[in-house]
Amino acid sequence: MIHIEEPKSPWEAFHMDWVTALPPSGDKGYDACLVIVDRYRKTPIFLRCHKDETAM
Repeated sequence: MIHIEEPKSPWEAFHMDWVTALPPSGDKGYDACLVIVDRYRKTPIFLRCHKDETAM
């Protein structure tokens, strides 16, 4: 197993994952959530979005 070094400052390393197939909510019908976790702080950020989001 390879040891992964701990980051030495915020946003040096982070994880991202999508949570999809959620029931539509809000006035824009959000049905997904992008979860970002800064490995230094270990604090999650939840961004509501649509499962068919693009980079545009």
